[in-house]
Amino acid sequence: MLSGVFVLSLLYGAGSVTPSQAWQVLLGHGTDNAYFVVAELRFPRTLVGLTVGIALGLAGALMQAMARNPLAEPGLLGVSAGSSFAVAVALLLGASAATLAMGVAQIGALMGCVFVMAAARLQGQFKDPVRLVLAGAALTSLLTALTSILLMYDQRAADEIRFWVTGSVAGRSLDNLLSVTPFFLLAGALTLYIAKPLASMALGEKVALGLGHNPKTVRYIVMLIVALLAGSATAIAGPIMFVGLVVPFAARAIVGPDIRRTLWMCLPIGPLMIISADILTRLIAQPAEMPLGVLTAIVGAPVLMMIVRAKRLPTLS
Repeated sequence: MLSGVFVLSLLYGAGSVTPSQAWQVLLGHGTDNAYFVVAELRFPRTLVGLTVGIALGLAGALMQAMARNPLAEPGLLGVSAGSSFAVAVALLLGASAATLAMGVAQIGALMGCVFVMAAARLQGQFKDPVRLVLAGAALTSLLTALTSILLMYDQRAADEIRFWVTGSVAGRSLDNLLSVTPFFLLAGALTLYIAKPLASMALGEKVALGLGHNPKTVRYIVMLIVALLAGSATAIAGPIMFVGLVVPFAARAIVGPDIRRTLWMCLPIGPLMIISADILTRLIAQPAEMPLGVLTAIVGAPVLMMIVRAKRLPTLS
């Protein structure tokens, strides 16, 4: 299914190149204009969507497992907002979107993750999913407001930050993807390392200690992984909400609560959601395009309300 959606992403777009013309390019024929659109515009954005979908799906699953909370998600808990705020500060200080170091986005994501998790732990809110989301929403609102205030003082920064605000994979190049690939690879390696200890923590911290795992160390590593994944995804595609909520929710519905199986299932579901949504953004408002972040919010908000309104709110313990 994912491969089929990948091909559809190359065939359909908001421009003048029709699916039949794009198909001719895939067969090795086609006009120069069609080749440019497919190879230079649609193919890179599809690869970026593939990577961002994997990153946000994994980040959401890891945050939910760490907090034992099905509502934990980078966009809802301020991680993406922290990344955007850090990018805004860097742009205000003179950096440009073209040369912006990806480490800035990761630092902001890590700060957002640390702040909301610390606030939740201090208030004993880890076992209350709704309160954790409220803490994250408060942090997101604060960082979004601060970002808006900063951008009021610099029109150049405001123009360059706009594509981060709504979230989109349009206009991204392979160079953008290559710049964050090392961070994704490091996060992937750390995820493989931490999956077993994280699964043992689902049985309780005492059990994890008995099996030789340090829960505090596991949490620190998970926060680092989430910062790498969410920060990199936000740096190249902007803050895309609800992907980290919907993807693990769907993965657990298919394979059950085991975090190791959930993480593997997130690999195809995340890109499937992002690329499918990106295709729809090109077709809904032709010849313009709807922001990707808007469409994922439309899809994700009902899932959030469904989880919150459940008679027995699920926990991941």
